[in-house]
This record gives sequence, C-alpha cells and structure tokens, in this order.
Amino acid sequence: MGIEPQGAPAPHRPLTGTPRRPRMAGYHADKDQLLRRLRRVEGQIRGLQRMVDTDTYCIDTLTQVSAATKALQSVALQLLDSHLAHCVHDAIAAGGAEADAKVAEASQAIARLMRA
Repeated sequence: MGIEPQGAPAPHRPLTGTPRRPRMAGYHADKDQLLRRLRRVEGQIRGLQRMVDTDTYCIDTLTQVSAATKALQSVALQLLDSHLAHCVHDAIAAGGAEADAKVAEASQAIARLMRA
C-alpha cells in the first residue's frame, strides 16, 4: 500500500466516506479511451506551458486554455455517465441504503461539476 497525498481520499473509499465494495470502476470498459483523452489533455497543458514560456499572445493562449478545459470537461462527463450507468444503476437495482448513498454521491458530483 503506497502513501497517499495529503488530503486525498483512500482508494477504497469514496469522497462521501461510505465504504465501497471491491469491484471494477464503472468506466473500466472505457479505460483505454479515457487514458488516451487524458494524455491528449496532458499534451495540451504542456503546450500551454510552452506558450507562456515563449510569451505567446494572450488571446492565443486563452484559446488553448479554453480547448484544454473543454477536453477535461468532456472526460468528466464520460466518467459521470459511466458512474450513473453502472455504479448508481447497480446500487438502485440492489436497493436499500446503498442506493440512496449512490444517488446522493452522484448529485454531489454533478453539483461540483456545475460549479467548476
């Protein structure tokens, strides 16, 4: 077990503090696609660093910031969709307190995305 960064949640617990059952993430089937998209975003961020380093015109840099932001938002929406389709769906099918907790957790995640 590695050392987690300060303030980071433990990998086996969601941000809400409710225990998770050991199972695959809802996005497991799309993992390769998500990783490709994240690598593309990473490249965009490196490009932004170069733009700032070389004193690129402000508007050009802001345009690239917007593109990187949209790309990351797209990843977030794909993750949310997978979470709803798998994790929340499965919890609702099982019923009980876990279903309520998963719906609340998803609502909180959506609220965070809307504020971002």
